[in-house]
Amino acid sequence: MEQTLQGTIIYGDEFEPLDGIITIEDGIIKDIEEKKIKADTIIAPCFVNAHTHIGDSVIKDPPYLPLAELVQPPNGLKHSILAQTSRDDLVASMKATIHDMIRTGTCAFMDFREGGSAGVKALNDALSGSQIEAMSFGRPVDNDMSYLDQCNGTGLSSTSDLEIDVIQEIVRHTKGNGKRIAIHAGERDMSDILPAIELEPDHLIHLTHAGKKEIKLIGREGIPVVVCLRSNFLTRSGLPPIKKMMDEGIVVAAGTDNVMLNSVNMFSEMEFLAKTALYDDRQVFKLCTLNGAKVAGIDKELGSIKTGKKARLMILNKKSDNMYGIRNPLSSLVRRARPDDIIRII
Repeated sequence: MEQTLQGTIIYGDEFEPLDGIITIEDGIIKDIEEKKIKADTIIAPCFVNAHTHIGDSVIKDPPYLPLAELVQPPNGLKHSILAQTSRDDLVASMKATIHDMIRTGTCAFMDFREGGSAGVKALNDALSGSQIEAMSFGRPVDNDMSYLDQCNGTGLSSTSDLEIDVIQEIVRHTKGNGKRIAIHAGERDMSDILPAIELEPDHLIHLTHAGKKEIKLIGREGIPVVVCLRSNFLTRSGLPPIKKMMDEGIVVAAGTDNVMLNSVNMFSEMEFLAKTALYDDRQVFKLCTLNGAKVAGIDKELGSIKTGKKARLMILNKKSDNMYGIRNPLSSLVRRARPDDIIRII
């Protein structure tokens, strides 16, 4: 089945706005024609949310507590509440968050899933029937790593939370099964950054306390980094040195982190990034789309509008009350646009 869309297209891996027509066939972008048209819409690639904890959907807007009291296993507030939550409630809350991601323009996400095999299965059940693409990273319970059969890899909270020999065994088992390793590092302080790098992870998360030495090493090792600015700001962890990471050639992507702290609305994450840390609209949009797809290993299919890629697109109204009078489509998309400006999601 063929369909056409016309408007201002945020085109290619450099996200250049151009007026034209997109032809889609069987869900794939078949042609992009630049053409002078009266365009009242913006056509943009959907977001890739590169770090979430959607199991936290069962506890939203908790008290303002130190980071460790909120999230550190095994006794942090989120872990206590997750342990008390029924499976039905957990799945239902994750389903609601998945629906919210789709509605607000996200087509793929990468999730850290607590609870071992049962936790990963609950996420897979929540994903059933949805059109979103998910990459999940489980976590062992009582040394049981059978969750690897159901997900993409292991997501570790910090190298400081377990004995190093236990972590090394988890990493060996994960990689031995051909799965990925992702690790939180440098969120509370810099003590767990170098140990995390030594484990040769597929990507790192946070790095708010990364110094020059750590950033250079991460760049040299070619390890991607996912930043979560709204979460780090709320937990008073500081803001990561994104520009310094990018200057070292590190692929940096963005995520919304724990649902208990922030919504999964990537428009909010994008605006916060642009106005607090990275005054470069093109790069901000790249962090929230193509770079997330690169970290997930799906950039050949998603993350930008190019022929041959999947047509996972959001169409926004240039004439909405919020967008009326915009001059620069990309800058307005990054700094101003909201989910209610979306006319249609493909």
